[in-house]
Parts: sequence; structure tokens; C-alpha cells
Amino acid sequence: MAEPKPPAPAPAPGNVSAPAPEVAYKASTPNRALRMMGLPNLPKKLPSRNWMIFWTLVGSLSAAIIYDKREKKRATARWARAVSHIAKEPISSPSEMPRKLTIFLESPPTDGLRVAQDYFTEYVKPVLAASGLDWEFVQGRKEGDVRAAVAERIRRVRDPVAAAGAQTSDEVVNEVRRRNGTPEYTGMRGDIVIGRHTWKEYVRGLHEGWLGPLTAPAPAVISEPTITEETPKEGAAEGEDKEKPEETKPEEEKKPERPPQPPPYNTTTDYPTSSIPMFIPAEFSPSAPVQFPHILGFTNTFIRLGRFLNRRRLADDIGREVAAVCLASAREYREETDESEQATALAWEEKDWPKSVWKEPKKDDDEKKESPPAPPSEKIWTSPVVLDPRIAMRMRRFEISPVDEARARAIIIPEEEVEGFLKGSLRSLWRWAVTPTPKFQTPRVE
Repeated sequence: MAEPKPPAPAPAPGNVSAPAPEVAYKASTPNRALRMMGLPNLPKKLPSRNWMIFWTLVGSLSAAIIYDKREKKRATARWARAVSHIAKEPISSPSEMPRKLTIFLESPPTDGLRVAQDYFTEYVKPVLAASGLDWEFVQGRKEGDVRAAVAERIRRVRDPVAAAGAQTSDEVVNEVRRRNGTPEYTGMRGDIVIGRHTWKEYVRGLHEGWLGPLTAPAPAVISEPTITEETPKEGAAEGEDKEKPEETKPEEEKKPERPPQPPPYNTTTDYPTSSIPMFIPAEFSPSAPVQFPHILGFTNTFIRLGRFLNRRRLADDIGREVAAVCLASAREYREETDESEQATALAWEEKDWPKSVWKEPKKDDDEKKESPPAPPSEKIWTSPVVLDPRIAMRMRRFEISPVDEARARAIIIPEEEVEGFLKGSLRSLWRWAVTPTPKFQTPRVE
């Protein structure tokens, strides 16, 4: 059996103390101001450490993205307003053709053409649309397309007789306008070249068009391997069905393939020995190399994030270059210490290109056996820019004047043009609430 607990000792007669009374928990009274607004009491303690870190990062990143997007809109709107007066200038006659620019676009290395088109729509097009100028595209999907297009355009200018035999759609339209007496635009035009890879092909096409021959060089003769017919084996059955060629259905017909890219008519080593045409212009149409920062890869995540949060600076730089084209402010290309300005334009973009661009593609053994050896294509992106002094001295570059740039910097864009959907909705709701509604007045009958 368990021993009983001993009784508690009696308190001393001089040290008698009453037990502490139990105090019931009393809820805090709500704040009167919050109670009048129908809001509950605020919490008396902050969230945990992890939640504080999470909401701090989310809030900081959201604020950085929203601020950069708003300032990007502001920079684009500032340069668009700086050239908007061109669209309001009167023309001498209704049939006068407007000034027309040429936009050179090409797929960035290891990526598609859609990326370049979206880049043009986001940064370049708003300023061009505000100026009211007309433009046309020269687009390339692979290396060498822009080079071939620029050289072919120049050759058609040098040889109008050959160009009249097979006219393009633009030349047909120009011929109709010429017959109708529509005057052509005789002022300064301009070329906008987007990206370092496109700029290299643009310069190469200029040299090929003006220094190369008008007729294509004779292709190299490639000896094809002889094919011998094999005799059937003795053990083959006589009644064996022969393989029949597959009949192509009209629904499954292949799409028409793009015409092959014409090979270059000359090389960079032929520049010194090539003669210049007699009717070459003293100055070429000015050009503007526009930057196209494009970097891929998981290891470049922080670089891409930093560029994403600083798109406002990119929009400001591109807007300045495009505004210089619209305002027709051009100068000569400068000669730097070791290289010319044409060779070093946008050279910093090459370090963002993937390593696969600098390597030569490898062919499988099966492809080497089946297909005859094709002539190697010219590597323009990985080759240095080679300039001929006779061509380089005729090139001009667009550059905005200090007066026009100061005038553009002084333009103030109101907040309503750059605010987002949420802020614009709240602003509209506030104006709708505070605007007094007009009172209805009954017409007085006399």
C-alpha cells in the first residue's frame, strides 16, 4: 500500500498571507478610428522572420519592375514626341512621296527571327510611327541573308538594264509611279541596322555590291562519284515484289522551299585589286547601327536579370539613335586610334554570343557519303570587319545634334501617359467620384 501524504504544515501565526486572486483575461478595447472605418485591430506583433524576408524580396522586385517599366515608357514617349513635329510638316503636292527608311533585321545567333521582330516593335517602332515616315524591311533568317540582299540591291542600281528584265514588286510599283508622273523623294533616306551581326553583313554587302562584279562567278566543278548498279543475288526469289515509289498525295505536298542563298561575288582579299564604278555616288545613304543586346544561357541569369531591370536605359539609347535618323542629322564616320568606327561599332555584343557561333559545324559521316561536298559558306559573324578606304570614306552615320537632344530632354511626359492599368483605373475612379454630376433642369414653358 502507498503511504499517505503527510499533512501540510500550518502557517506561522505571524506570516499569514492570502492567496493571489485569479485575474481574468481582459480583451483590449478596439481603436475607435479603426472601429469607425469597420477595420479590425492591427496585429500586435510582426510576421515571422521568413515571412518578412519573403515579402521584402517580393515587394522590392515588384517595385523595381514597375518603376523600370514606367520609366521605359517615359523614355520612349519623350523621343517619340521629339520627332512628332515631322508628321505635321506640310508637303508640296499630294502626289509627293514621303521619305522612306530601310530597316535591316536578322535572327540573332542561335535564335529565331521573331525575337528581332519583337525587339523592333518594342523599342524602334514607336519612335518611327510618331515621326510619320515610311519604312521597309530587309530581313534575314540565317547568316548571309542580309549580305546577299544589300549586294543585290546595289548591283541592280549599277545595272538598270539587267534589273529591268526581272523586276521586283517594289520596282514594278516605282515604274508605275514614274509613268504617272509621281515625283520621287530626292532627299536623304537612311538605313537602320539592328545588331552587331547584322551590321557586319551590311558592311560586307556594301563592299560586295560596289566592288564586286555584276555577274555571278562560275561555280566550282565538283566531281560526282560514279554509281554502279548491283546485280541481284542468286538466292533472291523471282516472284518477290519490287519496291514501288511512294505516291505523293496532293494534300501532303511539300511546301515550296526558299530560294538558295547566292554565294558572294568576291572576297575581302579582292578589295585592293577591284576597280570602283564610274557612277558611284560621292556619299552613301547614312546608316545607324542600333544595339541589340541578346544573351542566352542559364549561367547568365543574373546578367539577364540586370538588363531586364534596366530597360529604361536601353529604351533611351535606342530612342536617341532612331530620333537622329528621323531628324536626318548625319556626320562622317570617325577614325579611331587603331581601327575605324565602322569596324568597332557594337563590338561589345560579340562577347554575348554563344560559343557554338565560333565553332565550325560538324557533319556526320552519313551526310558526307550521301551528299556531294558543297562549297563552304562565308563566315561573316566571326570574321573581322574588312574595309576598303574608297567605300569607308563614302559612308555616313546618323547622330543627333546637341540642340535637338537638349530640346528632347526638356520635354516633360505627364504621369497619365506612362502609368499602368491599376493606377490609371484608380485615377479614373477618383475623378468619376469627385466630379459633380450636372443637375437636370426641366425646360421652362412660357
